[in-house]
Parts: sequence; structure tokens; C-alpha cells
Amino acid sequence: MRSEGVRERWVRTGGVELCVAELGDASQPTVVLVHGYPDSKEVWSEVAARLADRFHVVAYDVRGHGRSTAPLPLRGGFTLEKLTDDFLAVADAVSPDRPVHLVGHDWGSVQAWEFVTVPRTEGRIASFTSMSGPSLDHFAHWIKDRVARPTPRRVGQLLGQGAKSWYVYLLHTPKLPELAWRGPLGRRWPKIFRRVEKVPVGDYPTPSLPQDAIRGAWLYRDNVRARLRRPRTDAYAHAPVQLVTPTGDGFLSERLYDDLGRWAPQLVRRTLPAKHWVPRTRPDQLAAWIDAFVTAHDGGGPTAASAVARGPYAERFGGQLVLVTGAASGIGRATAFAFAEAGARIVAVDRDAEGAARTAEMSRLIGAPAAWAEVVDVGDEPAMEKLAGKVAAEYGVVDVLVNNAGIGLSGSFLDTTSEDWRRVLDVNLWGVIYGCRVFGRQMAERGQGGHIVNTASAAAYQPSRILPAYATSKAAVLMLSECLRAELAGRGIGVSAICPGIVNTNITASARFAGVSEEEEQRRRKRSSRLYGLRNYPPEKVAEAVLRAVVENQAVVNVTPEARGARLLSRLAPGVLRAAARWEPRL
Repeated sequence: MRSEGVRERWVRTGGVELCVAELGDASQPTVVLVHGYPDSKEVWSEVAARLADRFHVVAYDVRGHGRSTAPLPLRGGFTLEKLTDDFLAVADAVSPDRPVHLVGHDWGSVQAWEFVTVPRTEGRIASFTSMSGPSLDHFAHWIKDRVARPTPRRVGQLLGQGAKSWYVYLLHTPKLPELAWRGPLGRRWPKIFRRVEKVPVGDYPTPSLPQDAIRGAWLYRDNVRARLRRPRTDAYAHAPVQLVTPTGDGFLSERLYDDLGRWAPQLVRRTLPAKHWVPRTRPDQLAAWIDAFVTAHDGGGPTAASAVARGPYAERFGGQLVLVTGAASGIGRATAFAFAEAGARIVAVDRDAEGAARTAEMSRLIGAPAAWAEVVDVGDEPAMEKLAGKVAAEYGVVDVLVNNAGIGLSGSFLDTTSEDWRRVLDVNLWGVIYGCRVFGRQMAERGQGGHIVNTASAAAYQPSRILPAYATSKAAVLMLSECLRAELAGRGIGVSAICPGIVNTNITASARFAGVSEEEEQRRRKRSSRLYGLRNYPPEKVAEAVLRAVVENQAVVNVTPEARGARLLSRLAPGVLRAAARWEPRL
């Protein structure tokens, strides 16, 4: 980490010299970052830079890696006991009077599990954030439990993790890893790494990578077989633990952590749609979670209980930034509340300033760590561009965008004026296009993924003689979502179209009815609102579908029973829908 503001020192311990980098104010809580294999401390540069404004951030090259010296001989020089000695030496040097907050990735996490479970470190660790690296002791008990009580599911879990651990077997073979890293693998690794993990070009991997990988092979050789044969039975965490699990990790199964609550009584779980190297691919999200967890467990901040959201998707959305348009009421408000319950930060956007402010206020009460209200007409492109600039500058890049704002219009095609068409398309279609363009571009430029949700409708595939403008706008939103999904998939950005049927919201109270008098329009609004109320399908169920669509990266979600039925008919018997479209309901 050779950037502005970085201070380096050397710490001597156990016959080696460790290169230690520090950022930020040393009087603030100390966060120690421990890297994995075959990394060096530079793997943390993006995360460290984001934490340095609030914390004293420390990253060190593990013995034999980066600029730290290697033990001689290598065999026996990388045991967990010696790595624990190294950690304590670094902690005593950088924070002699206060416990440190520990963060580990990959083998850095494997080491850190040792640090946080052995008696001699008790009192020196205030919290631990783990990602992509289990305790070897916990892993051994996980294996033994499934061997002792085999079921098809448990055997499948063992075989699945066994396949993912192919590299562990190779690293135990004599000479082969050394030959590979000195030869073609060492030369090609940066390109492989960037292609497979979709990692932006930066200061990683470093030129020391082949040597780091050769020496680091002894992390596996000195520890894995020994601990799997004789795991500790007292490996209980004596500090609060935050577990971050990348759902796309190619080396570790999510099922490895099923029993972790047994070993870590104070456990918070997070999941992230990412691959293995999350310190490089998702530094914003990691920094936000580390920041919140450290603050919760350092005293002077909120209690741990109040800092952790309890909603059904809290593991996934805690700390993320979610922007919802049309958030003053109906589906938009319910969606904002559902994300707030999951611990997300909320930007509630609507033309209705009072309604948006109320949604933001209620989101904070429900569980959002922060929520803001923004007033904008989504059909105004300059206003949307201005909003995107403000959100990025003041709150950050949006992780989840929900383009929900919409208006209703009923009436025959011949009765619908050009102005009616413009207004419906401005909000229902162009509002979605503007949102996807300005916020989707920010997501793509950040390079850390994200998700876009566009609210379409069952009317998108269900023709109607009384909804030509509305149905056309929603059909366009559906196709736009499908096209965007194909385009943005390579950037790690998911796109979902939500297609509800009849939902009990206030859209009917403001809907336009073309070709009728004002008095008749008011009568039809009241009748439509009454019919929607009788159907009484709550917007909260649509909000649940929105969150599930993001978690599962679903393409098209048909929410209500009538929406699912219409979608099925549109594929199997479209003539039935066309015939039904000729019917003119009495309003």
C-alpha cells in the first residue's frame, strides 16, 4: 500500500521481520487487516482507503509474503501458533493499550479464527470480521459430523466441498506448486485473476506474487492435515464475529458455516453476491459492514443489538444503499420499508415531498441506519441527472435501484390524446430509462455490481382495449429490462422486471380516464378503488417479491395469481388473451 498517507514500520517477531502499513489517525479504533493466499497486504488497499477516514487501519504482510521476510527453514515456519505470535507482536506495536478489530480474508481469516479462539489473545481482540476462510478446527468438526451422521444432503455437502478444495490437494504435493508458480502459472495469474474474478486493474497482484505463492504453500502444509486430524474442541470465539459469505465463492461452500453459531455465540451473518476476492471486487460494501461492526463493538457507538438489522434479508442488504422511486405510497413505500427492515440505507424518491419525507422517517424507525427523501419528477431527464449526482456525492453509489414510479391511464386508443400518451410514457417508460441510465452507469463505472428492479405490470403481456397507453408503457419496460439484463450481466449487475396484477394501492385514486367528463372520471376512480380494495392484495407482498428477486437475481417476477395466469396464457394460448381483450368492462 504505497499511497499517500501510508506509514510503514517493521516489527520483529520469531526470527522474521514483518512489514506493517498504517493509515488514518492512530488515536482512533485500530482495524487490523490480514490477507490470504497468495496475496500480500496490497489486496486490502481499496478497503483500507475507505476505512482510513474513521479508523486507524493496519495491514501487514504475513511472514514470507510481500516485503516481510520468510522463516528459515520454510517447513514448520508457518504454523498457526507462530502466526498467532506474529499477530500479537503487530497488535502490541500498533495498539498497545486498546484491543484491535480484526478482519481476515481467505488464509487471513483462517489465521484470524485461531487468533480469536485461543486463550492467550483474549482481551486483545474487540471484534472479528471473517470472509472466505473457515477455522480449520470448525472445518474438521464439520467433516466429522457429516461422516458420523451421513444423509444424502450431508454427503452431497462433503462431496461438493471436496471438489471445491482441489487446490489444497495440489499444494500438498512436493515441488509441483513451486514449479507451477515459477513457470506458467506465475506469469499468467494476473490475467487469469482479472478474467475469472472480474477484478479491476489496480495495485494488485504485485510483482512478489510468485514468491508469495511458493512460500505461502507452507501455510497449508504446516497446518491443514494436522488440524483436520486433531481439531481443538475448545475453539470458541471470545469476541463478536461478523461472517461475510460470498455466494459465488468457487473455493468454499456456503454450507461450511451452517454450524458456526455453535462456535461463535455473538455472530452476525452477511451474504454478498460476489466471487472469492471480495476485498478487490466489493470494497465499498465490505468497508460499510466493517465500519458498522467496529462502531457497534468499540464503545461509544450504538449497541451491537441496535446496529444489526433483524429482517429476513438482513444478511444480504444490511448497510447497502437502496433508491426507490414512487416511494411516497403503495408499492414504492412498502418496498422501501422492506429494504429498511433488512438494514439497508434508503433514498425515498417521489414528486410528493411530504410523502417521501414520511417514508424516509418511517424507514429509519423500522431499521434503516439512514434514510433520505428526495423530490424529483422521474420523467424530467435533467432533474434525474442532478439527483444521481447528488446521491453519489452525498450518500454513495446506489447498490439497488427500484424504478417503481408510475401513473395509470384508462381509455380507448381513439380517446387517448397525444398529451395523455406523452405523460404516461414520460413517467412509466422514460422515467425507467432515465433511472437505469444515470444510476446504472454509476454502478457499471464503480465495477462492484448491483441490481436494478423495474416495476412493469401484468398488463405488459395482457392486451386490453381500455389500457392501450398503460399496457404499451409496461410492455416496453419489460422488454427494456430483458435487454438490460443481457447487457449488464457481464458487469455483475442484475436486472429484474416485477409484474404485479391487481394490487391494493392508491394508483387508481390518481389514474386518468380518457374521453370522459371530470365528473365521470371521479366516479370511475372511486369504483376502481373500491374494486382494488375488494381484491385487497397488499403491496407488502409485492415488496417481498422485489427483495426475493434481487437475492435470487430473477429476470421476470409475476407476483399475483392473475399475473401468473396471464403470463402462462400469453405463452401457451395467446389467442385466449386476445379474445378477452375485446371485452369492455363496465366502470
